[in-house]
Amino acid sequence: MRTVAHISDLHFGREDRKIAEGLLLDLKAHTPSLIVVSGDLTQRAKHDEFIAAKNYFDRFSHPSLIVPGNHDIPLYNVVNRFIRPLDRYKRYITDNLNPTFVDEEIAVVGINTARSLTLKNGAISFDQLRHIEAKFHTFSSNLFKVLVVHHQFVPPPDNSAPALIRRAADVVRRIELCGVNLVLAGHTHKSYTADLKQHYQTGHSILVAHAGTAISKRGRGEPNGYNLISLDKSHVHISMRTWDGHSFVEAQSTSYHKIQSHWHKEHDRARLGYSPDSGNYSPV
Repeated sequence: MRTVAHISDLHFGREDRKIAEGLLLDLKAHTPSLIVVSGDLTQRAKHDEFIAAKNYFDRFSHPSLIVPGNHDIPLYNVVNRFIRPLDRYKRYITDNLNPTFVDEEIAVVGINTARSLTLKNGAISFDQLRHIEAKFHTFSSNLFKVLVVHHQFVPPPDNSAPALIRRAADVVRRIELCGVNLVLAGHTHKSYTADLKQHYQTGHSILVAHAGTAISKRGRGEPNGYNLISLDKSHVHISMRTWDGHSFVEAQSTSYHKIQSHWHKEHDRARLGYSPDSGNYSPV
């Protein structure tokens, strides 16, 4: 079993330093196999903000995979926005905009969904689709496969009609064929989980987990938090850890169990005939 710490929307330049220190302590205490950062490292893509983000990530005690968000593209500097949109990100963080992490149990692929031509919305290009397919098809089917993006495939519960990633339906169809089990995203500053099967025409379940804002002062009515995810091929446990003013504590958790090609929440397992004691499944 692997543990992935999923943090998002740090917004250096608008960060709360006390919460930032608390997050480092909590990450160290839980020793994740991988720390995933799903975009919006900075508030306005300024040099000092990226330097602060880099210095912060240098203090991670565990491997990390980072993708940019729309705030990591300059807003007011028109030349940089359209000619060198992620130049500072590549200079201070990494020049790999589509990073990969693989070990004996998990394969994680990150994709840059930020675009210069839109202020908030994201997209995945046809070239990126081919990259996703090529990467995931090279990995063994025995690995738990995770896609990391910044923008959303699924709306938050309190917004039924947000702008979703462009070509979302096509992307979902392709990642289903690649055997992706889980998508990690941010952007909305809301913490929630869902099954892409409930929103798209798929034959298999693909879980999606959104993380809220980890350390910024832009909470949008939700406390700062991140997701601590334990997973293997048949189980996923997502713990939402939120800041209580002194430290990060578990505020809510959701567990899923895979039955054939479908993920079921733990409370669904008894209804479907799953016996936690026996470990067996039989339809009722």
